[in-house]
Amino acid sequence: MARLRVEKVQEAIKHEISKMLLHDVKDPRIQFVTVTGVELTDDMSYAKIFISMYGPKDKQDETWKALNKALGFMRTEIAKRIRLRFAPTLILQKDTSAEYSAHIQSILDKIKQEEKPVAEEAENE
Repeated sequence: MARLRVEKVQEAIKHEISKMLLHDVKDPRIQFVTVTGVELTDDMSYAKIFISMYGPKDKQDETWKALNKALGFMRTEIAKRIRLRFAPTLILQKDTSAEYSAHIQSILDKIKQEEKPVAEEAENE
């Protein structure tokens, strides 16, 4: 029963943080940001928020600073919107899975291109 509540609160936090970043946080440095997941501890005292950022590296660094600056606002809003007695401490974590999957895909494409001439040579013999 307790784990089900934690999962529901995780989804609610993810939804509300996404809405906040889209509509309520007015910092112009926060652009091209996606909340990819939330992990909440069993006692709901800490919430790790996974953030995926797009764009050039220098813009991502500025966005990261702005997100960390907005953590207090987001924690207060989470407590109000979800009606939690104690708001969890928010911890931001960069989610690099999209970059990693793009890197793996480029490696696979490169291997495929290298194998194509070898396969054609084998057919011609």
